Amino acid sequence: MLLIPLREKNKILAQRTSALTRRRLSWLIFMSSLPLFGVVTAFGIAPGTSFKSIPIEAIVRDLSIPDILQNTNSNSTYWHQENIQRGDTISAILTRLEIKSQDKVAFLSAARESKAMRRLMPGKTIYAQTTAEGELLMMRYFFGNEELFLMEKVDHVFQMSEQQIELDAHIRMRSGRVNSSLFGATDRAGVPNNIAMQITEIFASEIDFHRDLRQGDRFTVVYETLHNNGEQAKTGRILAAEYINEGKSHKAIYFQAPNGEGGYYTPEGISLQNEFLRSPLTFSRVSSGFSNSRFHPVLKKWRSHRGIDYAAPTGTPVKATASGTVSFAGTQGGYGNLVVLRHRGKYDTAYGHLSRFAKGVRNGTRVSQGDVIGYVGATGLATGPHLHYELRVNGEQRDPSKIALPTAPPIAKQHMAAFHRESKSLVSRMDILSNTNYASLN
Repeated sequence: MLLIPLREKNKILAQRTSALTRRRLSWLIFMSSLPLFGVVTAFGIAPGTSFKSIPIEAIVRDLSIPDILQNTNSNSTYWHQENIQRGDTISAILTRLEIKSQDKVAFLSAARESKAMRRLMPGKTIYAQTTAEGELLMMRYFFGNEELFLMEKVDHVFQMSEQQIELDAHIRMRSGRVNSSLFGATDRAGVPNNIAMQITEIFASEIDFHRDLRQGDRFTVVYETLHNNGEQAKTGRILAAEYINEGKSHKAIYFQAPNGEGGYYTPEGISLQNEFLRSPLTFSRVSSGFSNSRFHPVLKKWRSHRGIDYAAPTGTPVKATASGTVSFAGTQGGYGNLVVLRHRGKYDTAYGHLSRFAKGVRNGTRVSQGDVIGYVGATGLATGPHLHYELRVNGEQRDPSKIALPTAPPIAKQHMAAFHRESKSLVSRMDILSNTNYASLN
């Protein structure tokens, strides 16, 4: 019999335990990887089975790593979609794509004369093909009026082209339900962000998406996607949409008259484009409403608040709620940086506490509805960044949520028959999709 000292015996046991731990780790790593390759294990247990009398024996085996894990194909390529963000540069986008520095420098050199790279539009998408090691093989970007930027590596050298392309239109239909936010609902339904933005703009005269949004609201949208050689290049415009807010249905149909002018109308042909938008900000919240008596947070006294305050981050774009002319752009007392617009007839609008004015906004400048005229700030008597907005009628501030504002003219009689033919088809599409999804939610 071989006698082993207790100290040596403990060392041997420790070594065995360490080896056992390593083998178990190898086994666990291997087993955790199995579902990736489609292995499914099912366990069947008969009712009433007792586990007390079953002997338990631990079996540990060394398993070789499958070839599929050992031989990763270094030649694999991947397509990435990178959304352009506000203030983005192509250098920042290449960094997010984890392009290796050598290719990044070569790309920037090859693209230095590109007009597309100087026109990176927030919300649009850049498509890039790379290797696992971060080598850039190709980049595509659809910009401008149906133009394609293409950068392709040929014999280790980047070659750039920018050209007009022919796009084919396809029709898409989506429907969803609002649980918390409109953008959350459109994301779940697979609706692109720019289509969601169009929904808010189309119904801006009927629904205030700051205050009127409710849990359980539903939407249905029919829109175009534009394709080049079978691949989607960009999303187009909404052709028809329905938004059900607190049980009330709002429908919009796009119609383009023979003279080329297009717009959104109800199924009856009434224009949805009011002369004034309901809000100068796309998304925000009302921090203070129109009131004859409000405690001023800076002056610390009660006084009237003859406008509506929208809380939003500094730099948020402020839009003109109606077409008109800039009658004042400068600094004015408690308003801080202020823009006042003169509109048709008896109406004026004012936009206060701006951090800065939009480029070109000065006295006498003509602006169109939806144009950016400035950016949210906290100038003047303000405790934080927000927009103070006023609607003035004959020089008197009025509550914009309680006044009837003029609308655009309806469809001309000579175009009504053509409009009804188009709207009937689009409304039928929406009704089918809306009814199908509504049934699945109940």
